[in-house]
Amino acid sequence: MTRSPILIGFYTMVRKDFRRIVRIWSQTLLPPAITMALYFAIFGTFIGSQVDAIHGFPYIQFIVPGLIMMSVITSSYMNTVSTFYFAKWIRTIDEILVSPMPSWVVIAGFVSGGLIRAFLVGLIVIGVSLFFTHLTLFSVGVIFAAAFLTALLFSLLGLINAIFAKSFDAINIVPTFVLTPLTYLGGVFYSIDQLPPLFQTVSLFNPILYMVNAFRYGFLGISDVPLSLAFEVMGGLTLLAFIVTIILFKRGAGLKQ
Repeated sequence: MTRSPILIGFYTMVRKDFRRIVRIWSQTLLPPAITMALYFAIFGTFIGSQVDAIHGFPYIQFIVPGLIMMSVITSSYMNTVSTFYFAKWIRTIDEILVSPMPSWVVIAGFVSGGLIRAFLVGLIVIGVSLFFTHLTLFSVGVIFAAAFLTALLFSLLGLINAIFAKSFDAINIVPTFVLTPLTYLGGVFYSIDQLPPLFQTVSLFNPILYMVNAFRYGFLGISDVPLSLAFEVMGGLTLLAFIVTIILFKRGAGLKQ
């Protein structure tokens, strides 16, 4: 297959997913905005006004990067898991698999949809946060890199979940019982310096901690973990998820009936 048809196939997949995201904006873009507005109001304004500053920053400023990252994680994951599973359910995935597009192009097409939705939701949540506090930008490059790697990782994980899912209920198990607890325990609402030593150590095994702190460093210039280590964790997990996804596609796991 020549390069041009590959690009055409990739562009077609991305355009289709982008149009779907925009067309059903009330399901893909609006809910995160409302949810995060409630978080900002309740945790940031009402409760945050009673909480001491963390690392020299007002509580609401401290939690904003974590809440943005939370929306990025959820949006990227749910976009790929729902899109790919729906393609399996209505059997349009068969047409994609028999096309001459390489597996990595098909994966890139689905993952790009997750990246686009995460990017749009992230911008919307940033806009909402400006109604509650002002944002500081310490390093735009770190912000973009952390958000991109996180969205890429969870888009791939959503794809893996969708490959093995056999029902619509199955695509909600991981977000409910894995992502939500890890996110809340990933330093979104607190610094691990405030935890007892034992729980500080346990927190270091939570990968979302590194994503949240890298993203927070981009805004505030502070982090509970070394920035280099955070990017090593994100990069390593993303590479591992991509390799697993490629292997699953090559074997046809959960794809071929």
